[in-house]
Amino acid sequence: MPDVLESSSSGPYDALLLLSFGGPEGPEDVVPFLENVTRGRGIPKERLKEVGRHYFLFGGVSPINDQNRALLSALRADFAENGLDLPVHWGNRNWAPYLTDTLREMVQDGHRRILVLATSAYASYSGCRQYRENLADALATLEAEGLELPRVDKLRHYFNHPGFVEPMVDGVVEALADLPEEVRDGAHLAFTTHSIPTAAADTSGPVEEHGDGGSYVKQHLDVARVIAGAVRERTGVDRPWQLVYQSRSGAPHIPWLEPDICDHLEERHAAGVPAVVMVPIGFVSDHMEVLYDLDTEARAKAEELGLPVRRSATVGADPRFAAAIRDMIVERAAVECGQRVTPCALGALGASHDVCPVGCCPAARDPKPAAAGADSPYA
Repeated sequence: MPDVLESSSSGPYDALLLLSFGGPEGPEDVVPFLENVTRGRGIPKERLKEVGRHYFLFGGVSPINDQNRALLSALRADFAENGLDLPVHWGNRNWAPYLTDTLREMVQDGHRRILVLATSAYASYSGCRQYRENLADALATLEAEGLELPRVDKLRHYFNHPGFVEPMVDGVVEALADLPEEVRDGAHLAFTTHSIPTAAADTSGPVEEHGDGGSYVKQHLDVARVIAGAVRERTGVDRPWQLVYQSRSGAPHIPWLEPDICDHLEERHAAGVPAVVMVPIGFVSDHMEVLYDLDTEARAKAEELGLPVRRSATVGADPRFAAAIRDMIVERAAVECGQRVTPCALGALGASHDVCPVGCCPAARDPKPAAAGADSPYA
């Protein structure tokens, strides 16, 4: 049996890669960024124009890059404070710094065993498998360039880690406290996440969980129950809640997860609900889909209805989230060294798998090689 790892040991790993979506950082970036995002996806030009308008409302700048810089700083500070000697790098799928460029630099710097943290907490094609496909594409490019390939592993889904959940509980309590006192106790909770095609939801997660929303819906519902229960304990009020969706971008004839947050607000208002707190549990930070779809579009709908609403904060660079990432790094390092560990997880589902099994979150069409999984060509 290997020696027991210290609580600050990264074991065989020599670097962490923060892998995110990316976003434009000026008006001139918006169109090429959207072209990167939608390449090969057949999204109508009308939808691209609409999404582009969202960015231009904010000066053509997505907040996601600055939020990732803040998370990088939080991770580096936490690692240094707790004696975890692990450099942290950052690469994006759709904008600079691009994943392939970052991975190339890491290899040239001598890194050979890399852990990947994706800024998506839940199982789905777009939230996990697609990131793994991007990693495989980047590794294939480096291989074609004659570089020595690193071993790349992806950290497990962290949707139910206490360091991800507890900051959201605080955010809900603070949002409730900001409501007028006369509507506060009657407020409902609307847990929001990104809508995806129902077919993609049904095939999310391992094969044995496919069907009826798959892991994607199950994981969100479990987190919502945990947060609602914690808020009840903190406030003494048992509040009705529902999982709802936002940010649909597909063709109208393709079924996507519903109800939409704006439709939900209309329904709640018609039912006489005095107030709603929107809780964006599906998002790590306050990026464009939170700022526009909730803070702009949904808030405008609520104002039109005369319905008091508040939006709770996302986790962002909360120190507890940074500590959770460190915890999962040490946990994964111990597993790789052959040790038994008890992963931290709240709710009924338990900790997610370390290695994505064969058939997990498959592509709807044109399947591609994916790294960091049981079926990876770059194991």
